[in-house]
Amino acid sequence: MLNIKWGLTALGLELGAWSGTWLLSERSDAALASYLLLHAAASALLALSLLPLLPRRLARPRWATWSLMAACSYAVPVAGFLGVALAFAILRNLRHKPATDDFDSVHLPDFDQHQRRQSQFRHAGLGSFLGNTKAPVQARIRAMAALQYTSGRTASPLLRGVLSDPSEDLRLLAHGMLDNMEKRINRAIDHELNTLQAGTQGSEQLQSVQRLSDLYWELVYHDLVQGDVREHAITQSLHYCTTALRRNDRNAALHLRHGRLLHEQARTQEAEQAYAQARALGLPATRVLPYQAQLAFERRDYAQARALMRELHQWGALPRLRPVIDYWNHP
Repeated sequence: MLNIKWGLTALGLELGAWSGTWLLSERSDAALASYLLLHAAASALLALSLLPLLPRRLARPRWATWSLMAACSYAVPVAGFLGVALAFAILRNLRHKPATDDFDSVHLPDFDQHQRRQSQFRHAGLGSFLGNTKAPVQARIRAMAALQYTSGRTASPLLRGVLSDPSEDLRLLAHGMLDNMEKRINRAIDHELNTLQAGTQGSEQLQSVQRLSDLYWELVYHDLVQGDVREHAITQSLHYCTTALRRNDRNAALHLRHGRLLHEQARTQEAEQAYAQARALGLPATRVLPYQAQLAFERRDYAQARALMRELHQWGALPRLRPVIDYWNHP
């Protein structure tokens, strides 16, 4: 209510200022001084009446906002007074309300009990960091040192990417880490070979044979060997895996390993039989179906691949396979 009174008073003073000059045709210095005084009072009251009605974000600091409105109204005759009032009306009635952010609720991802604590997802950005030649060399060396706590399947591709890095220190460190990982497995292979050649019998001999197949496969799985050395490791792992299956053909995990090794050698029909045998012996479908679907895809039997992925979808595969399963099950 007080604001309305001040506004009406400002309007009355502004009209009185002009009536004392133009309307009465006064041209004296006293008339000019009277106009300026009344016009200044009208401008001050107009600003004072509009100030409390402004949003808080526009009215701070209050004295500066009041001074700006009063000065604009006082500096320009007629148009200033009307302009301030019109600007306030537009600002008050046509301003946009601040948009409110809507928050969508999301479901927590399912816990994957097969995901190890030292997960490769903890190092998702490590590859791009190691490949960034503008990053400090010491920082990249510390990042490479962290790879010793990850699995070889995660670390090996990252280290191989550093072998072509411009920094000699990084290349040497990457080569040394890869060499140490390979030597560790080779020492274990030599130990198992010595144990096997010592003439062990029974269950100890079977364990050594299985262990040798595991170690040679580890060289391949962790991408520690390439070229002819890789082919040799596959052949040796397949040899010991076949030997172990002759002694115990009820081992479902060995049949899966047998299928994967045959798959690596492009012996698809034998690999398919090994996968089927692994599943028949009770190995979970989620461990076998992806490889069977891969075989079907390589044969360009896309209908069979889709059927296998649909079956895998019904079993509720691990989250890491979910994008592939969703792609093949998309209508």
